[in-house]
Amino acid sequence: MAFCNSVTAKMVDFIREVGIEVIEKPFNEETFIPGIYIEKGKLLVDEEKLLYPGDLLHEAGHIAMVPSHLRHYATGNVGKIDEIGNSYEVEAIAWSWAAVVALGIDHEILFHNNGYKGASQSLLFNFRMGVYIGFKGIEDAGMAYTNNKAAELGIEPFPIMQKWLRD
Repeated sequence: MAFCNSVTAKMVDFIREVGIEVIEKPFNEETFIPGIYIEKGKLLVDEEKLLYPGDLLHEAGHIAMVPSHLRHYATGNVGKIDEIGNSYEVEAIAWSWAAVVALGIDHEILFHNNGYKGASQSLLFNFRMGVYIGFKGIEDAGMAYTNNKAAELGIEPFPIMQKWLRD
């Protein structure tokens, strides 16, 4: 079964390439993000219920930020990832920004008007201005670096990621 929406398919391919399993699966349960559920470090997706494809990248960001030895415990909705005690919300926002940049897709697909508790336009403005909310956790995890640190290391700065999954 392949994803019908080409943008959704492009995001799913990317998420799989970075090492997060995506399972296409119809489900009846109501989820915090329509059409998406995190189960044991995997992203379950019911495309028929998926309202905003950009939400896939954000939810993948939650999984990517969980330390690798705990990732298999990641089950649940945002803010309630069992056994971990941290949903990595702000880091997931920064991670998903880096993903839309890497994919070259419209940033408003990620920061759609019905997301982020009404703060989508503010987040979009901040990220476009280079104010990367949640970046500190990504840098602390060694996944990407600020301009100065990246220059010291001879690499590209965020939003270019050095690795997409936390060790």
